[in-house]
Amino acid sequence: RSPWSNKYSPDLKYGVKPSKQVRDIGVNANEAFSIYREFYYEGGVSSVYCWDLEGGFAACVLIKKTQDQSKKGQPMKGTWDSIHVIEIEDKKKPAHYKLTSTVMLTLETENQQTGTVSLAGSLTRQDEQDLTVDSHNSHVSNMGRMIEAMELKLRTTMQLIYFEKTKDIVDNLRSAKGTSMTKKQHDLAQNVADSIGKRANKNQQIRHFSFVGHVCPHYRLSPCNDVVVVQISVSSRHLLLFLVVRGQTN
Repeated sequence: RSPWSNKYSPDLKYGVKPSKQVRDIGVNANEAFSIYREFYYEGGVSSVYCWDLEGGFAACVLIKKTQDQSKKGQPMKGTWDSIHVIEIEDKKKPAHYKLTSTVMLTLETENQQTGTVSLAGSLTRQDEQDLTVDSHNSHVSNMGRMIEAMELKLRTTMQLIYFEKTKDIVDNLRSAKGTSMTKKQHDLAQNVADSIGKRANKNQQIRHFSFVGHVCPHYRLSPCNDVVVVQISVSSRHLLLFLVVRGQTN
């Protein structure tokens, strides 16, 4: 059934159609979420389907955005699918809204450094609210505010938790430097700690030493310089040293 014409394709003689009130809500919701999609997604496709329920009605809001590499400056391709199913009980006041949202995301990028990298996953969350329905707060506006807040929460969760966690795992599994360079950095840091320990007075002996590691890329000084970070505890004080290593062989 088309959300715009309310007709089945192909024609279904006994196809169920929404009541006039629910149909009007569906028409207004399609217009509202089309504007919402243009603002947030800058393209894509959206559809809103509504149907009657005992004691109210339900709606399904679908948004799809596809990104390809056909345009210059777009390094990756992928698809974002948002599926929002919301049940509304409007026979009582205030109306009760139950929202179930699912986001499905697929990404793929390819370059000389990493090769082909693919990432795919989905995330589902639920929310329930009791909202007033009047001339200033229609069902469409209440649905829109709930879905807008839910999509923001889902995007934030995916970015801060899933993407950052995946990045941390990949960074731990893959190193841009060989083991020989890492060993040299550890040896250098240990030599610095030993030298400081010899110069410390008798009441301030080094209690703890740790090699924090190579800082990259934000602390890189020049193409031939590396920065090594050494954290040393002298008595109850902590000393953080940034050591500049000239060249790759020092």
